[in-house]
Amino acid sequence: MSDTLAEEIAELPRLNRAQLRAKWRSALKKDPPPHLRKQILVPLLAYKLQEQAYGGLRPEIKRRLRELANSFESGPSRPSAQYAAHNRIKPGTRLIRQWQGETHHVTVCDEGFEYNGERYSSLSEIARLITGTRWSGPLFFGIKQKLKKRSGQ
Repeated sequence: MSDTLAEEIAELPRLNRAQLRAKWRSALKKDPPPHLRKQILVPLLAYKLQEQAYGGLRPEIKRRLRELANSFESGPSRPSAQYAAHNRIKPGTRLIRQWQGETHHVTVCDEGFEYNGERYSSLSEIARLITGTRWSGPLFFGIKQKLKKRSGQ
């Protein structure tokens, strides 16, 4: 962040609501939302100034956020664990799991996973190798939490 932008953002909390609204108008060339309190205007204006200086979210991130929002709106009680873990794990990430006194390292690759110098298409295959039983790989490596029933259900 440039020094001038950092200074401009640092000054925002010291401004009153009218000054923040005026700054919004001058910087963004449009009126701010009408009923926002100062506590909301400050971080929102700071974000907008940074977005103006450095650009906003990439189109694919915006698209994914819209998908998640639409999915949530259609079924807000559905657990977040249902979203595929592989969408969140970036290649190069190392997963570490201790099992029966031994530490196991898995590296996430562009296509699958690497464990002990071998490539595997799923974490479940690796979990099965380690434990000798059928396991959910994401659950075994702590990527997906076990769904707990809420009391009263």
